Amino acid sequence: MKKIGLIGGISWVSTSDYYTLINKGINEKLGGLNFSECLIYSFNYADIKKNNDANDWDSTFNMLYKASESLKAGGAEAIVLCANTMHLIADKLQNALDIPVIHIAEETAKEILKKEIKKVGLLGTKFTMELDFFKDKLTAKGIETIIPISQEDKDFIHYTIFEELGRGIVTDETKKRYLEIANHLIQNGVEGIILGCTEIPLVIKAEDLSVAIFDTTLIHAKAAVAFQLS
Repeated sequence: MKKIGLIGGISWVSTSDYYTLINKGINEKLGGLNFSECLIYSFNYADIKKNNDANDWDSTFNMLYKASESLKAGGAEAIVLCANTMHLIADKLQNALDIPVIHIAEETAKEILKKEIKKVGLLGTKFTMELDFFKDKLTAKGIETIIPISQEDKDFIHYTIFEELGRGIVTDETKKRYLEIANHLIQNGVEGIILGCTEIPLVIKAEDLSVAIFDTTLIHAKAAVAFQLS
């Protein structure tokens, strides 16, 4: 089994989901008492958010690069960034490392293509929705990506990711609003919804919508398992 390094704490809630999903995935494949051989470097979320709010991605890159080198020194053979937004610097990080960074958007694109879907809705932080780092990976595969038009909707998603879901807080009111936003995208012709923040699966489940959903946390965790067993 190959050893992987998880960079988490962004947030701890989704990092625990990654750890659970990856260990369950290994055990489903190998059975017995076989589980994932992995290392976790968990950040203080406040430090990351401070950089994000200041648009200081260089500082965030330096933090993630040092974490990656630490994990590599511990034997990690690949890096898993346990957050969609952090993939804004994933390509830069990959260029600086000599071990692979398993890219969440690339893995999501593969799953979308398996369902022969060409138009999807994307929900996530404002960074993920408005910048191109995630959408470009889909465009390269011929997939059109639509995000909420309303600034109010984008602000709501961004706020609740950091102030509610990232703290493990889930309310019926927030779930209802997320589903309204997703259904509006469906009415505009999307054939699937990407849960493009690793906390959004806390409020949107497969049975909640009439189209396919792409849980990026689950997709990314499965890709990590596949790498470990490759």
